[in-house]
This record gives sequence, structure tokens and C-alpha cells, in this order.
Amino acid sequence: MPAQPSQKASAAAPAAALRADARHNRDRILDAAREAYAAHGIDVPVTTIARRAGVGVATLYRRFPTRAALITEAFAEQLALCVAALDDALDDPDPWRGFCTLVEKVCAMQATDRGFTAAFLSRFPDAVDFDGERARAEAGIARLVRRAQDAGRLRADFAPSDVTLLLLANCGVTEVSAAASRRLVGYLLQSFRADRTAPLPPPAPLELHRIHPSPPAR
Repeated sequence: MPAQPSQKASAAAPAAALRADARHNRDRILDAAREAYAAHGIDVPVTTIARRAGVGVATLYRRFPTRAALITEAFAEQLALCVAALDDALDDPDPWRGFCTLVEKVCAMQATDRGFTAAFLSRFPDAVDFDGERARAEAGIARLVRRAQDAGRLRADFAPSDVTLLLLANCGVTEVSAAASRRLVGYLLQSFRADRTAPLPPPAPLELHRIHPSPPAR
């Protein structure tokens, strides 16, 4: 009889080791994906990420069945930071300060992580959280714009879609340097003030997902 417990214990040991190994592989894949996306954007091939992680492509797909699943998980923390920045801006008793702080934070995130903006602003059929948070972001930005305008600090002809226009401009500048991005944002925020009353052309009907096209399925 004493042999039976020992057999059970020996059978459980490989299962526990496999679970730990699976967690280790998952962490390595996510670390490799974050590094690759930050440096090169989200179009990095899955095979490249698997190679950087030191695992086979089949192992990667066992942990993350689709590219969208991998991208979503890789940027979960950054997404939470982006959502928190919007919540902080809406909670700021000074609407103009909240608006400026949000613009500065999101543009700084663009400058330091090339992959995040593309991930957040692309459409992924099986990444429901990203689509939901993007819709929430658009609604929150519209509220923030209205508050800043009602406070008399943001120019009356500023449209929520102008935030997308700003992000489009910043995407190009971030290819040069983070310092160039900060300079551009400073210029633009000054031009958004309510005392800048020179007339502008009508706003372009831009949505957040227009900044980056959806990545091809792989």
C-alpha cells in the first residue's frame, strides 16, 4: 500500500513542472513581443517573436491562438495606463489641465512605444476589450472636449476628431525623436486655446481606428 502514494506523487510532479514551464514560456513570449512591438510596431511576424523568445512557433500558438490574442495580452498593461489617464483627465477639476495632460501622456506613449498606438487603434475581431476600450475612449474624449469648451479654455471650433488628427501628426513625428514629439504637442496645445480665434477649415470626420489599418490575419 505505501507504494501507491509515492506513485501518485511522482505522477503529479511532471504535471506541476509542465505548468511552471508553460508559464515560463508564456512570460518569455510576452516579453519578446513587447520588445519587438515597441521597437518595430505590431507588424512583426509571429515567427520573429517566437525566435526572440527561444520557443517554437507551435508553442507560441498554443499559448496565443491568434496574433490579436498575443497583441492584446502584450499591451494589456499599457491599455490600463491609457484608460487610467483618461479617467484622471475627466476627474481633474480643471478641464483644460485635464485635456492637456491627457494629450501629453498619450503622445508621450506614442513616442516611447511604437506598437501600442497601432494595437489600441486597430480593429481586432477577437479582441473585444480593445474595441470596447476604444469606444469608451472616444466617448470620454468627447466629454473632455465639451468640459474644456464649457470652461472657456478650449477653442469652440475644436472637434473630438481633432484628437485623432493630433495623433496622426504625432505618429509621424515620433519617427524622428521624442523631443520632436514634445515640441509638436506644445505648439498644438497652444493653438487649441480659446483665445486663438483665427478661423479653421471644418473638422475632418476621423475616428480613432483610422490612424492604423487592421493588421492582416496570420
